[in-house]
Amino acid sequence: MSKIFIQPTLLQGTVTIPPSKSMAHRAIIAACLSNGTSHIKNIDLSDDIIATIEVMKNLGAEVSAENNRLLIDGMMREKNKHESMQKILDCRESGSTLRFLLPIALALGGNYRFVGEGNLGKRPVTPYLSILNKQNIIYKSKTDILDISVCGNLSAGVFELDGNISSQFITGLLFALPLLKKNSKIILTSKLESKSYVDLSLQVLSDFGIEIVHHNYTMFEIQGRQEYKPRDYCIEGDFSQAAFFLCAGALGADVTLQGLDMNSLQGDREIIAILKQMGADVMEESDKIKAKSKELKGIVIDASQIPDIIPVLAATTCLAKGQTVIKNAQRLRIKECDRLSATVKELTALGAVIREEPDWMHIIGVDHLAGGCEVQSHGDHRIAMMLAIIAQKCNQPIIINEYKCVSKSYPNFFRDYQALGGEINEQYVER
Repeated sequence: MSKIFIQPTLLQGTVTIPPSKSMAHRAIIAACLSNGTSHIKNIDLSDDIIATIEVMKNLGAEVSAENNRLLIDGMMREKNKHESMQKILDCRESGSTLRFLLPIALALGGNYRFVGEGNLGKRPVTPYLSILNKQNIIYKSKTDILDISVCGNLSAGVFELDGNISSQFITGLLFALPLLKKNSKIILTSKLESKSYVDLSLQVLSDFGIEIVHHNYTMFEIQGRQEYKPRDYCIEGDFSQAAFFLCAGALGADVTLQGLDMNSLQGDREIIAILKQMGADVMEESDKIKAKSKELKGIVIDASQIPDIIPVLAATTCLAKGQTVIKNAQRLRIKECDRLSATVKELTALGAVIREEPDWMHIIGVDHLAGGCEVQSHGDHRIAMMLAIIAQKCNQPIIINEYKCVSKSYPNFFRDYQALGGEINEQYVER
């Protein structure tokens, strides 16, 4: 088991935020679906991004990596239609890879087996299985592990989805349906959550030549027979990862972040507004930003649009004056782990006053956290990074188990953490 020992130390310095994982998934897929050559710049080869690249290569695209760039020769779409042998598409532990590429694979046509690791098999794909049933597409699905075999072709039509499910299902269809011969519609039967992720999808689709019309996010009209157009593309910095260091600043660190687009459509840009509401000073200059510590106060936070930054926000509010309520957090339970439960459990171990309810958290701020114990990442990259950030405010060192899971989204997190003055010691213990 990998462990990391962290000595409480306030971070200080400048860090370049890694590229947006959300944007990278989308740009890689769009480039691979194009007929021609694209160059994708500012790529971080995290586990999830590698999963998407490998699946697209198995679908027929040619992808080569050099430094932080990808050279992509788009796939020949007719190639798959003449191959009857089943292709195994390994999504590793990437929910985005699975949910984006299952409908795309069927739009291309063929015989596929989607497999994966960890808790990916426990994350729901029910909306897609309902579509497969309606279109009489043959499939086999196992319980609790990701092992889905599908054979057939997705047909154009009207697709009804709940708006409060993961936006990844909507994105998968938005990317797949333009490839079909006829026109389609996506109709949302309830209010859309995670709207910002749909906006990112629409932005990338437009950048690669795909036109989609939506009516106030309740209905999407998608013309068939569209063609993705190759292009050069640069991935912007990731506000999901920036949130960790902005929260560190709000807790007393002196960290300047660079590499972000302050006009980004990323929903996790909301971290700026939330920290300001809590009382922190947030200063923006060009592509640089930093948060400075002041007396923080508890607030009400709606998690429905920003589930990925809730663990580190919860940790930050543990040291804010008064009470914090984090509501609409039920979707945290179906991530790499049950993030709602894991966040409460590990912060409680560090000395926080926090409790969980079915879909919310209640936090009473304290003056300090004790630390002095081992805590668990639960194999979840965002829990591991949250614990590292809050370690700087503990009275005693902490040990994080299974810290290497950060490779899922931010492989160089602990390198950057150490470069900012974080005192760490890596250990490996044989089981």
